[in-house]
Amino acid sequence: MLIGLSRQTALMRQMDIIANNLANSQTAGYRSETPLFAEYLSDNARITNLSGRSGQVSMVQDRGLLRDFSEGTMTATQNPFDVAINGKGWLVVDTPDGEKYTRNGQLTRNDEGTLVNPNGYPVLSTAGNINIGADETNVIVASDGSVSTSAGEKGKLRVVFFDNENLLKKEGETLFSSEEPPVPAENYRIVQGFIEGSNVNPIVEMTEMIKVMRSYISTAKLNEKIDELKRRSIEQLGTVS
Repeated sequence: MLIGLSRQTALMRQMDIIANNLANSQTAGYRSETPLFAEYLSDNARITNLSGRSGQVSMVQDRGLLRDFSEGTMTATQNPFDVAINGKGWLVVDTPDGEKYTRNGQLTRNDEGTLVNPNGYPVLSTAGNINIGADETNVIVASDGSVSTSAGEKGKLRVVFFDNENLLKKEGETLFSSEEPPVPAENYRIVQGFIEGSNVNPIVEMTEMIKVMRSYISTAKLNEKIDELKRRSIEQLGTVS
């Protein structure tokens, strides 16, 4: 029963992650997640009539998350403020809690004329904020991230790179933080008028969801049979003269 409960807890965790992936399958710049589980041999729960390792109870331990940092599909929007990064790189966002990093290039100009991300945080250039006046036209973002308008050069989008992206800590659906200092990205290209979609494959996630549901139901039925067996044993023992 302990093994079954351990398995059900892990399956519930896996179902939550799959549901979150599906909910963000249309979120620009979202990275799909996969739970990591490991075998855990309990020292406290044992099969009493067996000795050594064979008597230990093997359960499931939640070890964490594995994120897929592969690129999502680019979609044309024809919006001059939308940008996508082709290659390894992250946009830098200025938040109240410090700099964060994102692949979500759905940018807009706020009331003050500052270029911001969907959360309203300024997207930084190599020299600070990028400001575009309301009367400025012909917004152009070059492949190296340089932004210009009818009023001239406005700055260059700051694009950074991490040697180990697995160390990034999730701070929202598409925002990440890192204790590792980033370095300027080199092998990338900014594509204007496109956004990078989520890298979630809905068909794969739905297939996994069905498998998890079947496993959960199977484990639940097994636990019900064990409980019924114990109940019948107690009833029979109670009738012995």
